[in-house]
Amino acid sequence: MISEDPHILVSAPIVVGVDGSAGDTAVRWAAETAARRRRRLLLVNAVNVAAASAVLGPYDLFVPPVTTAMRDTSAELLARARELAASVAGDIEIDTESADGSAGKVLIDRSATAHMTVIGATGTGGALAHLGSTLLAVTAHASGTVAVVRGANPTATQDADGQTLPVVVGVDGSELSRAAVQVAFTEAAERNAPLIAVHSWTDLPAEGFFGLPPGIEDQDVQEAAQQLLAEQLAGWRDKFPDLDVSTRAYLSGPRKHLREWSERAQLVVTGSRGRGGFRGLLLGSTSNDLVQNAQCPVMVVHPTK
Repeated sequence: MISEDPHILVSAPIVVGVDGSAGDTAVRWAAETAARRRRRLLLVNAVNVAAASAVLGPYDLFVPPVTTAMRDTSAELLARARELAASVAGDIEIDTESADGSAGKVLIDRSATAHMTVIGATGTGGALAHLGSTLLAVTAHASGTVAVVRGANPTATQDADGQTLPVVVGVDGSELSRAAVQVAFTEAAERNAPLIAVHSWTDLPAEGFFGLPPGIEDQDVQEAAQQLLAEQLAGWRDKFPDLDVSTRAYLSGPRKHLREWSERAQLVVTGSRGRGGFRGLLLGSTSNDLVQNAQCPVMVVHPTK
């Protein structure tokens, strides 16, 4: 018997973490996505009562209102998030859940049966403290696709001149890169947006790349890069013949170039790890960099379990 991928089932919801900080932008983005896909939206807030009880220790017996207040706050956050989601997409089914446990573990657990897991990011990136352990844990350990909603205007689909912003995908030839390409084609088609596939010949950072090895010319690298891109995109171009697809090939610096493209994209798609990731690596350097520094939402595609 062949088991069906739980993430593509009709019943699989779009799950979004609600925490009251970056939650509003994440909820709005998730609601718009759920509306386009006609999927149920599940708003989740975690209440870590066990952690609070551990801090309070024996005093917890004398101050039960502390845990009561935590649950009341959770209910209020979810009610406000539901109202926001309904204002964005009132015709979709919206459920809420106040779950016991740490936010990271709760979202990772829910991701097993989610169509997509959505989480918001605060700050401008660069420091892990700006993002928090929850975001990093979810992007590294979740199942399926994780969308990190970040950027000054994460729901923007057009630039100042009214041109549709592209979907950008990082391509390196790895298994997860191929999965990311599939997701990127689907996202671009759904958004009626152009797709730009970006490939770097080497994973070395641009500032640390000191030239090609002897005997290898720049033209050789460009031809090899374009050939890899053509092979990776060929089948999907046939399935989406009306999609505007273009490619960009660079010698090095995949993180740098994808960050720069995120400044003029509506979405960047990447595999959770790439060709340089050793077996068991949960989140590669490029994906890790993008969820911290990209200027638009980032979609991280995990392997099917």
